[in-house]
Amino acid sequence: MTTAHPEPKPGPLPPQPRADRPPARSVLRDARFLRLWTGTTASGLATWALPFVLGLAVLDRTLTAPVLGLLLAARTAGFLIAVAVGGVLADRHTRRGVVLVAALAAALAAPLLALGLGRSLPLMVLAAVLAGAGQGACRPAFQALTAEIVDPALRQQANAATTLSVRATTLTGPALTALLALWLDTATLLLGIGLLWLVAALVPGRGAPAHAAEPAQRPSLYGEFVEGLREARRHPWFLAGLGALTTVIATGYSATGVALPLISRDRYGTEAVLAAAMTAYTLGALGGALLMARWRPRAQGRTALLGLACYGFAPLALALPVHPAFVVAAYVLAGIGVELFNVPWFTATQREVAPDKLARVSSLDFLLSYGLAPLGLALIAPAITAFGPAPVLLTCAALCFLAPAAATLARGARHFSRTA
Repeated sequence: MTTAHPEPKPGPLPPQPRADRPPARSVLRDARFLRLWTGTTASGLATWALPFVLGLAVLDRTLTAPVLGLLLAARTAGFLIAVAVGGVLADRHTRRGVVLVAALAAALAAPLLALGLGRSLPLMVLAAVLAGAGQGACRPAFQALTAEIVDPALRQQANAATTLSVRATTLTGPALTALLALWLDTATLLLGIGLLWLVAALVPGRGAPAHAAEPAQRPSLYGEFVEGLREARRHPWFLAGLGALTTVIATGYSATGVALPLISRDRYGTEAVLAAAMTAYTLGALGGALLMARWRPRAQGRTALLGLACYGFAPLALALPVHPAFVVAAYVLAGIGVELFNVPWFTATQREVAPDKLARVSSLDFLLSYGLAPLGLALIAPAITAFGPAPVLLTCAALCFLAPAAATLARGARHFSRTA
């Protein structure tokens, strides 16, 4: 038996939150997010530290430069393979389980590298592949786990907090590692990287149960990856934004990575411009992440793509015979712009993509944007040798401006949403 209730009298609607107004509460009060943030930060620090520590091994002649290049290439190969497979596994099983296994694999790679250091090249190559695989499998799983743990209203704060930790690590990590290297040898530093991966494996809490179908109904790994591609195609703004991001990384980021040391030395006659520009970029990115923790732009997609286009000022400043202050200012602007893009991009992907396919779509993001960066680096250096730095840098700057501008024309790009 049911009891009828009188209809409430119509009254004024409650005030709707503005798009640019942050939520009242803070994600930093969420214990589950803090555990996830700690694990993500530890994995980011470990990922950054490995090439730096191996570089120190070259300085003390434990490794040679060609061996370092081989190890970094092996790590990249492991990353590219695992980021695709890891996205499928994170959608098929629990995201927390994939983080655990992947981070433990990367933790195991550290003592194997220390054991093979200066003794066994095959063991070091195998360990480098394992380290890259652990890193690659973690990336899409962490993205999907954030969407499971964090309330939708707080995800932009969460993504900003995560990118803040990455930038702070980039700023302080070199000095801290160099300081530790005064007392610790390379093998011990490698073991420290393994401990960071253990933190990434063990500290984050549980997310939601697995979304996957019963084993008898599952397609193959390849079939599930293709399902992720189909999901990505349902979001024109995502494909356009990913194309713009890939273009900027493969051209602008690669060109400045090769040209900045050369121009700092040859045009300005000092390495101070190199150091100042890289520091300015990191400080700009920190500022951009802090801004995006609070700011909710009305047209967040177009604002994000405008921010991404700001990276074009870095190769443009390097191409022109300007005062070093303009180079530093261009890198500050590039750093701010990158985070104006990154935070809304991750937040929109977590919001718009089907939850059971989020890790696979995130893996496509990392696979293309980071996967094509080595190709860009491989092509930029010969191009600079053949045509000179100015034409190459001007071309890359133009692509950095044009690709995000073209992406704003895609359906849904204004708000990074299919429905807005």
